[in-house]
Amino acid sequence: MSAYSLAKDVYAGLGVDADAAIEQALAIPISIHCWQADDVSGFEMHEGTTDSGGIMATGNYPGQAKNANQVRQDLERVLSLVPGVHRANLHAIYAETNGKSVGRDELEVEHFANWIGWAKDMGIKLDFNPTYFAHPMASSGYTLSSGEPEVRSFWIRHGIVCRNIAAGMAKALGSECVHNHWIPDGGKDATVDRWGPRKRLIEAYDEILNESLPGCTDAVESKLFGLGSEDYVVGSFEFYMNYSLTRKVILCLDMGHFHPTESVADKLSAILQFHDRVLLHTSRPMRWDSDHVVVYNDELRHTFAELARGGALSRAIVALDFFDASINRIGAYVVGIRATRKAILNALLEPTSMIQRCEFHGKNAQKLAIMEELKTMPFGAVWDELCSRAAVPVGMDWIRDMEAYEKTVLCART
Repeated sequence: MSAYSLAKDVYAGLGVDADAAIEQALAIPISIHCWQADDVSGFEMHEGTTDSGGIMATGNYPGQAKNANQVRQDLERVLSLVPGVHRANLHAIYAETNGKSVGRDELEVEHFANWIGWAKDMGIKLDFNPTYFAHPMASSGYTLSSGEPEVRSFWIRHGIVCRNIAAGMAKALGSECVHNHWIPDGGKDATVDRWGPRKRLIEAYDEILNESLPGCTDAVESKLFGLGSEDYVVGSFEFYMNYSLTRKVILCLDMGHFHPTESVADKLSAILQFHDRVLLHTSRPMRWDSDHVVVYNDELRHTFAELARGGALSRAIVALDFFDASINRIGAYVVGIRATRKAILNALLEPTSMIQRCEFHGKNAQKLAIMEELKTMPFGAVWDELCSRAAVPVGMDWIRDMEAYEKTVLCART
């Protein structure tokens, strides 16, 4: 009898259909971010775009992608090693302009034609992000909330053209394109005017979002702090929670953008009482918001468990957001994607009704005991079965593929 057959029987004893859990876990899309492949560098063809604007990928591991073809090549290898349905998530700085200098406020969907064609060939969909950082117009630390009309107008135009690009991608691929806004705006120390920037940010977003564009699904993303905005972040959680609710756009919760004592899992049952959907970025803070590679830890498990318990897995748009230049980038991708899919599967294998009945009837010792026993259930056998059905490497077999790709492809890059 196979390990999976034994595991399936154990879960069935708790009223859980392991086959159904595998099928559902494989069907939930995960949007893979392109910027792990090249350390958030992008491929703009003009000078003055090196200011990080609060973004920093540390390390110099060999094999960084140097052009869009190499990013796509890396993503193809990653997709061959991870199970389930996936999308690709782009930033505006990954435009391909054929060697021409094109301002961010002049970008068009044609500059992403290669990405759209690639997505069609791969049978996947695309998501998109304006790039409100790493640009001379972001050097002051403020973009959409800037007190300088010229700066603010530039970024408003950028946001508008990016929405048009997202709508174009959606039309070309026959799927909504999630278009997420994150800005680095804020102050380093002892910020006095906290009202003005937030008022300007409301006005800027209202102008950007003024036109309804079919297929473009807008989201806004908060942050606790960043490099250069340790004291004050204009787009705080409170700001975006209220803005998204009143403007009917999606609220993005990045798991690395909160204080270490906060739980994103706990926020979901509150937010989804009022919001139709959320955009969930799986990321991992290390002491602070550092966007480490996602691993299968308690916070990730608890987050997807909360969604499953509320019947809300279909209401969460799942995307990745981490970048690490100190390790093999293919490995970073695969570890993070597999961890996210594992957490989804684990949530679907929970006998939630049984546990909730114990809680409802005050049988809290029984509830605690069941939850403890679940920690040593044969989850690994079900995960291996999921990978096998998806025709991707099982267990640690993918590591050999990663090492071979590093030797033949990544190390050859200069």
